[in-house]
Amino acid sequence: MGGGARELCGYLAALGGWVSALAAAVLPQWRQSSYAGDAIITAVGLHEGLWMSCAAQSTGQVQCRLHDSLLSLDVHIQTSRALMVISLLLGFFGIIVSVVGMKCTKVGEEDPVTKSRIAVAGGVLFILSGLCSLAAVSLYATQVTYEFFRESAVPINARYEFGSALFIGWGAAGLSMLGGSLLCCSCPAKERRGQQYHRQTQPSTPREYV
Repeated sequence: MGGGARELCGYLAALGGWVSALAAAVLPQWRQSSYAGDAIITAVGLHEGLWMSCAAQSTGQVQCRLHDSLLSLDVHIQTSRALMVISLLLGFFGIIVSVVGMKCTKVGEEDPVTKSRIAVAGGVLFILSGLCSLAAVSLYATQVTYEFFRESAVPINARYEFGSALFIGWGAAGLSMLGGSLLCCSCPAKERRGQQYHRQTQPSTPREYV
């Protein structure tokens, strides 16, 4: 795979990861009602996310309510919120920087070494974005697991388990880090040294004297 094709694949993967992270941050299904236990028949399904909580009726009607206060939220929700916002910001800047540094674009510098360095910077931003998403989702999942298995008077069918947004967030983190890694494969220093070495070792053509 050529350098330009590798960068394009990395950019598309990282872009898909950023869009998935945005969807995961907005969705309210970070945790949902558990149907484990004896009484599994219920008329209301509860979902909670970073920004709102929803109740889905058996008739299909869904009612959502935004979290009233920021300071009254649990620590893990506030931390996951901050990490997801940082992840989206890093990914947004990574999208802009990578477009400038990719070889298949004519934006910005025309020097291939400079463009490679810019592409590597965009890849680093994507990797950091993926790490922030991974930390946010894993932290929230750890808290959900702890509350599910801890000793409590709450019956097991009234507890919460993983929601679909957590799996989307894990997938988004993987795509972002994979795309960022592919963009980081554009190493300008080695490319420049290889070109210089090739020029120095290229044999000179003998001159013909008449």
